[in-house]
Amino acid sequence: MAIAKTMNHVGITVTDIDAAAKWYSSIIECSILMNPTLIVDDGGYFSKIVADIFGEGFESIKMAHLSTGDGIGIELFEFSKPKTTKPENNFEYWKTGIFHICITDPNIEELVEKIATTGGKKRSQIWQLWPEKPYKVCYCEDPWGNIIEISSHSYEQTWSNYEKPHQH
Repeated sequence: MAIAKTMNHVGITVTDIDAAAKWYSSIIECSILMNPTLIVDDGGYFSKIVADIFGEGFESIKMAHLSTGDGIGIELFEFSKPKTTKPENNFEYWKTGIFHICITDPNIEELVEKIATTGGKKRSQIWQLWPEKPYKVCYCEDPWGNIIEISSHSYEQTWSNYEKPHQH
């Protein structure tokens, strides 16, 4: 059996990268690996890489790199040209693509409250997934509209040995 690949990072677009880097480091408690940095399509080596990735129309971007406690990266982006905009409906879960990230915190109530009182939003109640197990989840969003699920336990703890819950 092949060994599962590891998760490296997730990229998140925001409208204010300086505020987002501060928010993710203070509220989600990520470590900042690289402060917000402006990258301009100036013909330099790194700007050629970024221009190749983002294609025609890219002129400049700010990027920051953060890390979670288990080493998963959060790469923040703020596009200058074209300008980052926040969609009116930021929860189009029915469309393909990533629609949320999930952060694990055993004190789920405290983190959800911190998110809600620092410009973010609590989107759902805190739910205990099954009556006989302590696993809790809550959907929130950051101040820029990105969806963040908060889970009380690791993914493996929550979903390994899953037994279909009884319908009541």
